[in-house]
Amino acid sequence: MGERIELADILRVAGPAFRAARAGRLSLAELKVMSAIENCRTAALGGHVEGCDACGHLRIAYNSCRNRHCPRCQGAAARDWLAQRQADLLPVGYFHVVFTLPAEIGTVAFQNKRAVYDLLFRASVETMATIAADPKHLGARIGLTAVLHTWGSAMTHHPHVHMIVPGGGLSPDGSRWIASRPAFLLPVRVLGALFRRLFLEGLATLHKAGKLAFHGALAHLADPRAFARHIAPTRRKRWVVYAKPPFAGPEAVLAYLSRYTHRVAISSRRVIAFDGRTVTFRVKDYRQDGAARHRTLTLEAGEFIRRFLLHVLPRGFHRIRHYGFLTGPNRKAGLDRIRQLLGAPPAPGPATTAPDTPEPPDIRPTCPCCGGAMRVVGTLLRWSQPRGPPTRPSPNREQSP
Repeated sequence: MGERIELADILRVAGPAFRAARAGRLSLAELKVMSAIENCRTAALGGHVEGCDACGHLRIAYNSCRNRHCPRCQGAAARDWLAQRQADLLPVGYFHVVFTLPAEIGTVAFQNKRAVYDLLFRASVETMATIAADPKHLGARIGLTAVLHTWGSAMTHHPHVHMIVPGGGLSPDGSRWIASRPAFLLPVRVLGALFRRLFLEGLATLHKAGKLAFHGALAHLADPRAFARHIAPTRRKRWVVYAKPPFAGPEAVLAYLSRYTHRVAISSRRVIAFDGRTVTFRVKDYRQDGAARHRTLTLEAGEFIRRFLLHVLPRGFHRIRHYGFLTGPNRKAGLDRIRQLLGAPPAPGPATTAPDTPEPPDIRPTCPCCGGAMRVVGTLLRWSQPRGPPTRPSPNREQSP
């Protein structure tokens, strides 16, 4: 089986031509993401040298870029994040709920990522909290974790929010736990109708306040009447809210979170072939069933990179957010109180070591040649491009005519 094709390989080969063809049209954030992924785990970022104590074998390990859009780096980030979230899991069923924006809104969202993505979070979470608090439905204060995804399987722009929701919530006075039905959380049609109203109201407020910008083919939407006509069809259509059956236990929740929380627009596992000009990768066609759902798509390398960069998030934008009883300064105490109401044991705390416990043995990577212990024997500095001192014209230099 051939060596896996990495996104970094595609960017290193096709990236220079892509930058040249779109000079002046790429944002600084997009250029930084490309550069970070291209340099990830290469000498450009430095690293260290490990040596075997037994046979003297040397191995070089380069540093990671740690960019949140890099497929290589998100695996370790997901593991660290999940270790922190494990203590938050409750002994109840968990539901997966998805809120999706219609295509007419997606075009507006792409040119106003920070404002519209934030509104997507606020409207979807308010929808869940409002319907859950209604005594006709659950009548409880819920908690949830929301994760923003902006892509479809073919890397087209498709903003939606995935939510992981415990099956129940606290009563209004906080004195008891109100459980949802085993296979039903909240009615999706009711959720969709309220989500549509809240989002469109928020979008109109943003437009009225001048917080939306429009460029190119959308420049005419700066006019309030044109904007109203653009979004009018979305007021009449059904907005999709999808709820999956509950997970089979906390372990399944963690397995799901590990796949979704730190996912990027495409992983290297989906890339099948790259010949320097075109990229072939696996996609899912959700309009098909069975074997027809899984197929491959081949794109010109520049189009592949363009689609990937559609999903670069604004700097400092949080794509994983917690709400309800899963957030706030009293979150840990609140979760402990819920476990008491459920009659469940408290969450395990951090492991402690007794004073007379011997120190654990030094755990170091093993040598691939002899199995001996490897230790760091050297450090590799980051590459730096040499620069000469700036040259300034002498004030006494005569000016040429």
